[in-house]
Amino acid sequence: MFAAVIYLAPAAVHAQNIPENAHAERFGSGWECDLGFREANGLCAAILVPENAYLTSWAYGLGWECQRGFVLEESACAAFSVPKHAYLSARGDRWKCERGYEKVADACKAIVVPENAHLSDKDYGRDWNCNPRFVQVNDECFATEVPEHAYFDPSSFNNWRCDRGYQATGDICTTIVIPKNGYLVTTSSYGQGWKCQRGYEQRDLLCAVLKLPENAHLDYSGNNWECDEPYRKQQSGCVLS
Repeated sequence: MFAAVIYLAPAAVHAQNIPENAHAERFGSGWECDLGFREANGLCAAILVPENAYLTSWAYGLGWECQRGFVLEESACAAFSVPKHAYLSARGDRWKCERGYEKVADACKAIVVPENAHLSDKDYGRDWNCNPRFVQVNDECFATEVPEHAYFDPSSFNNWRCDRGYQATGDICTTIVIPKNGYLVTTSSYGQGWKCQRGYEQRDLLCAVLKLPENAHLDYSGNNWECDEPYRKQQSGCVLS
């Protein structure tokens, strides 16, 4: 006689090893607990979800999160009140004051905007800014006096800059005197406000013709010279090194 041989398919053997409240992994040969259960000592134990919370599908953490408008306190979800002139954050776990209000303790207090100022639209820094042509001094905004031939510029030291063709001299803007063979520049509020044309060099307040020695050429600025290769500068001429 032949003994009876019972053959179990690999899938059946695998199914017998999966504990209750679990399922086979989608990829691989292991298993994982169903939603609402966590692995403990080879079994799947139910996750205890407190009131005002909901299950999550994350494999880490508590397995649950508090509902919107509740915060975690000692393994429970506690409600918190939203004060007047406030709203819940996007996550729903805290509150923010409405525009025009600032958080003071557990309330939203109206922001005091001084005269000649307006509310800021930034999420950081001061809650208000002075209006154009006004400057901040402590908690007030004062009018800026702009001299003749100038325009308001809050980024400058005096809150104003001279018009093109003028330069600051104390608290006024004076005309820039451009010498012959010079031209006006506006790259900076400092200096004399003009440069010599290419081929000229500045001498005091004049532009003089730049004299090139033999074997030399104008440099990148056009207001000085440098020696041709392989000559090297020596005093006021170019010599072979």
